[in-house]
Amino acid sequence: MSVPELKYFASIRIHVDAPYEVGKTYKGLRRMINITGGEIEGEGWTGRVLPGGADYQVIVTERLAELDARYVLELPEGRVFIQNRAIRVAAPEVTKKLVRGEKVDPSEVYFCCTPTFETAAPELLWMQERIFVGTGVRKPDCVELKIYSLEVV
Repeated sequence: MSVPELKYFASIRIHVDAPYEVGKTYKGLRRMINITGGEIEGEGWTGRVLPGGADYQVIVTERLAELDARYVLELPEGRVFIQNRAIRVAAPEVTKKLVRGEKVDPSEVYFCCTPTFETAAPELLWMQERIFVGTGVRKPDCVELKIYSLEVV
């Protein structure tokens, strides 16, 4: 059986607004963060993150956050809907800083994601036929992601 390898796909910078908090629900602290735009860059191509998406978050425990971001990419070949589910884990004091929107050292945070893509663009249909994983860094005004496709060779 083949061992899967990671192949670099793209870097995404997602610009975000201040969060709206619903409050503590039975699942945790529920928040929503509007996406205001951004950029995507792969090897030899670029595109943009369209404004209008959002990141739906639940701070489950003092250490664990579950994230579900949904937004649209505009690439030269067409538009792509992305749903990116992630978990973010950090020590309680680091999680509190992240919730307050403060800068933290990325090495103190485990932030991994599994984006999926949907498109009608014929040249991009292959994106729907791959599994992608990534890592992220939360900054006060944006989220930066590195995305990789999981390839079997």
